[in-house]
Amino acid sequence: MNFIEELRWRGMLNDMTPGTEEQLLKEMTAGYIGFDPTAASLHIGNLATVMLLVHLQRSGHKPFALVGGATGMIGDPSGKAAEREFLSEETLRKNQEGIRQQLTKFLDFDCGVNSAEMVNNYDWFKEISFLGFLREAGKHITVNYMMAKDSVKKRLETGISFTEFSYQLLQGYDFYWLYKNKNVRLQMGGSDQWGNITTGTELIRRKESNSTEQTDEHLAYALTTPLVTKADGTKFGKSESGNVWLDPLLTSPYQFYQFWLNTTDADCPRLIRVFTLLPREEIEALEQEHAEAPHLRILQKAIAKEVTIRIHSQAGYDLAVKASDVLFGKATLDTLRSIQVDEFDVIFEGVPQTEITTEELANSKDITDLLSIASKGEVYASKGEARRAITQNAVSINKTKVSDPASSVDLEWLQDRYILVSKGKKNHLLKKV
Repeated sequence: MNFIEELRWRGMLNDMTPGTEEQLLKEMTAGYIGFDPTAASLHIGNLATVMLLVHLQRSGHKPFALVGGATGMIGDPSGKAAEREFLSEETLRKNQEGIRQQLTKFLDFDCGVNSAEMVNNYDWFKEISFLGFLREAGKHITVNYMMAKDSVKKRLETGISFTEFSYQLLQGYDFYWLYKNKNVRLQMGGSDQWGNITTGTELIRRKESNSTEQTDEHLAYALTTPLVTKADGTKFGKSESGNVWLDPLLTSPYQFYQFWLNTTDADCPRLIRVFTLLPREEIEALEQEHAEAPHLRILQKAIAKEVTIRIHSQAGYDLAVKASDVLFGKATLDTLRSIQVDEFDVIFEGVPQTEITTEELANSKDITDLLSIASKGEVYASKGEARRAITQNAVSINKTKVSDPASSVDLEWLQDRYILVSKGKKNHLLKKV
């Protein structure tokens, strides 16, 4: 597979230094991407760059994932309006391990000569003294060169500390160290990282041009991918509750699946190319099907399936589909009965719940009483409103329509303690205590 051609048709190539494509066609090349361990989990904003490593390995090249145990102590000023808070070493180590576990779902770390490798820049920075770093790296990059970078320019008006100003030099030294010790020739990242990445290529060129070993200017290469934005130009990767994380404890498989399912038609052609490994012919066929019946959300479901299975496994995907069917689809009472105890809380996470006591149950003469008393005004403000909704065929109990306001309250309790009340498309759980 031609790596650059693959990126081109997928719309994942933003910029690259001269000679990059020729180098990748000439021989197996090691390339890396750095991940800032400021959180214990990657989020979907990181996925576009992760997919660069995936395609690199699928093309026969060797991917390196660098976790910035050292640079994470500093913080990258790119795209930031203010100084970042420092993280403790303990927190950084925990975050690094979380990221490593997530990357194993994308990269093969045991496949022979192009097996993926993970490195931590703390391993080499911990041995370097301040004076040693100035001699090794600071000597070769001018302040004028560093000041010209967009990530620095944008912060000059609001203020930037020397700590963050030096970040690009630290990242540049990462590239130099990997070049010298791991034969890494390529660094990749998002388009906002172009300045930091090219500082690395420049540092390698200047240091190696001064040595007797090399004189070729094309020693190291840079490549970036466009930042993924929505069709309206806004940032992609946020939900109403914030970042969409890859860690199921932070974003459940159901929430993760729903995020992709709720993407707009206009965004889908780009997202399916960037975030899935589906081949070009299959993507174009899906786009044709979607155009003929957009209400079926064929593209959204294809993206959601592929990405959810990769991140959360087949079981996680199946549970997310079942949850979606229960809450928004055409689930039946039999579907509700099939939900296992350990699945129940996952499926109904975020669904409003109201507790109902045995005394309140005893006082409920019919289904109208049950809805008005037990829901405590959260579903129906009054008994009259509940009765009207029932007569208008707008109420379902455990996915079964209720049409008689005087229906018996002798209902089936899910897991012996829940009743699912649906008012149109809105769901509410009654919990027996």
